[in-house]
Amino acid sequence: MKTQNPFIHNCSICKTRCDGKSKGVYNFKNDVVFAEEQENLIINKINKNPKYFAKKTSEAGYPDIEIFTKNHILISYLEVKAQRRTFMSVEKILPQSNLKPSETLALNLSDLLRYFEIEQQTNIPTSILWVLLNRPCLINNNQTRFFYQRTTQLKKIYLQEKNKRRFKRESGKGDVVNGVHKGVTVNYHFSINELIEWKK
Repeated sequence: MKTQNPFIHNCSICKTRCDGKSKGVYNFKNDVVFAEEQENLIINKINKNPKYFAKKTSEAGYPDIEIFTKNHILISYLEVKAQRRTFMSVEKILPQSNLKPSETLALNLSDLLRYFEIEQQTNIPTSILWVLLNRPCLINNNQTRFFYQRTTQLKKIYLQEKNKRRFKRESGKGDVVNGVHKGVTVNYHFSINELIEWKK
């Protein structure tokens, strides 16, 4: 189901490789701060369009951003996922996925399933937007790139690929915050080539 956008690069000859293997360190707090910064940026961008109004979602468990018409009609949910690491071992660990590290994006599996259910129950269009940073094959000069897709399309991919793209990692340093395990350990993976680039 991949499109013709070839975000696939040969990592074995890359001179600016991402981490070759996990060091077992996952800075949950730092990731949350970065994600919140991106949410605010996206909300501000949407609100520059006179046709729409966006704000952070008030209901627990729902996607990060609510988007309304100027008449206060809720028309969309938007979940923001910020990623500064890629799954360098995807070909070794999930060979059945047919994914390359340069194209691979991750999402908490429980979140993904919840967004499927929310869209089905509310009938409100829901999309997931990935914010990418620190992926030298795609990004120059430390800039960010944004890719999104409707959950209806992601669900089609999920139902087709099933467990071929599911991976559970071990817990690592940074996953536990104030005695509570906050880090994501079960991820589902998509290809950038299955998404749409949002150019700010």
